[in-house]
Amino acid sequence: MSPTSTTAEITGWSRGKGWGWVWGETDEIGALNALAADSVLAALRSVSEGRVFDLGLTLDRQSFIGPYAARTEVLSFRAAKDFKNEFGLDPEGVSFNQTVVSLSDHAGTQLDGLCHATFGVDNHWYNGYAYADHWTDFGARAATASRMPPIVLSAVLIDVAGREGVDSLAKSFEIGPDLLASTLAAQDVDIQPGEAVLIRTGALRGWGESGGDHAALAEPDTAGITLASARWLVEEKGAILLASDTSTLEVVPPVDGDNFAPVHKYLLVDQGVHIGELHYLEELAEARVYRCCYIALAPKLKGTTAGFALRPIAIV
Repeated sequence: MSPTSTTAEITGWSRGKGWGWVWGETDEIGALNALAADSVLAALRSVSEGRVFDLGLTLDRQSFIGPYAARTEVLSFRAAKDFKNEFGLDPEGVSFNQTVVSLSDHAGTQLDGLCHATFGVDNHWYNGYAYADHWTDFGARAATASRMPPIVLSAVLIDVAGREGVDSLAKSFEIGPDLLASTLAAQDVDIQPGEAVLIRTGALRGWGESGGDHAALAEPDTAGITLASARWLVEEKGAILLASDTSTLEVVPPVDGDNFAPVHKYLLVDQGVHIGELHYLEELAEARVYRCCYIALAPKLKGTTAGFALRPIAIV
């Protein structure tokens, strides 16, 4: 697939600066403002084979999840027999099963909303929305995950684990800009401004049916990009969205920056660039598909800080 955009066509991005708070004081979607009809058409026109890759993970109550998120529970609400009894329905007729789902809005494959990361004494997030004014007992009021538009983008896979010749990167492996650049060169692809970037560490090789083997997942999950890499991808390459197969995208613990989560702060707060996490990239890498059309739709659930339990797809 050929590149789908040029620097001149990307509104809101400039080399050496990236994106930033350039969309007005009421903006809530950041770099995704650059999505336009022509870029969507270009992404869709790049599809030539009709192959669809499922990038979403299956979850249950035992699934691996980051240390700061609530567990997933699927609880019986009404079973078919109970439903018939409660509503006086024909015992031999139609009925329904229902469940109640309780889970973190950062469970499974996800896209961080711009309200997820905060900074400073006022705990402001992207575009200056401050905790005191825009956070409630029922979630955020501004720059929430539900504000994200439907995402249709050209995307580039950077298979770092493949480049390193390993099944998965080691615990706390630092992915720097030079390694990203050499991996792209080895794959004979490049990133065009306005494209999504998918970074494979191999961390999800041990996911299995629903991520029940926490020991196999926890250490590889700490590999990730450095702040220098995030800056390079956004300011020099023009990435509009960054995603990986780990629960943090960034290396843990951080190796650069001056705070607890420098990549999250830089991307979400400073640049308005959404972060994708726990994207299943194994099949893409095995097929050596380094360019694709990426499609993701976040639930329209008000107040949420991330689009969760997603099923994004890559089409080639």
